Amino acid sequence: MFFTATIIMAITSASVASAWGGGSIRVTPHDKYSSSIGVLGCKINTNRVAYWPGWPSCDDLCVRVTHAASGRSVHLLRIDSSAGAHDISYDAWNYLVTGQSASAHPVVGGGEAATWESAPMEACADLLVGAGGRLPLTAANSMNFVAGCPPGSWVGRHRALFNIANQACTYGFDEECWLDMAFSNQPQCPHPLGLPTPLTTTPVWDIEYGTGRWVRAV
Repeated sequence: MFFTATIIMAITSASVASAWGGGSIRVTPHDKYSSSIGVLGCKINTNRVAYWPGWPSCDDLCVRVTHAASGRSVHLLRIDSSAGAHDISYDAWNYLVTGQSASAHPVVGGGEAATWESAPMEACADLLVGAGGRLPLTAANSMNFVAGCPPGSWVGRHRALFNIANQACTYGFDEECWLDMAFSNQPQCPHPLGLPTPLTTTPVWDIEYGTGRWVRAV
């Protein structure tokens, strides 16, 4: 199953501009990893992701969410879109509610009152564990997003493209590609780009809602 992101072709200036802000929300748990811009789950902390309305921007990908009842906070990578809900990774939601990981003490529930605010990317650096602090993207399916980010934006300066065909990292090659936008919009990789070669060395794991079991993402 390949990640064939239906990335918006006409990226407007509003979608690539920084969207600094904050406000009151109700956060809900999300237990299946995804990324509308093609961020590779095997190279980030998938337990700290925001699945929110609006298109991820080129500069404002880190947010801080604070639970109204407990006062606990988490930093999240805002790398996926939702139809309207403010979903966050189940483990992050579980921590806000209980102070514990969903794998250790899973609970169930719905919308929790919280506040959010934009945070500097440095605050999310420890979530970008697999590409040296850069944003790891699938070279085969993220080029519309990459092309919409100016060279001076955070993504323009900190992207890393890998020859992995899908966000669950089950196909392709775990190798970095290179791209020179001045000459081509086609990434160059050691192996041909986007081959459906099974990849078993870079699994992505979800924490199952309600049970706390680790389940291989597909």
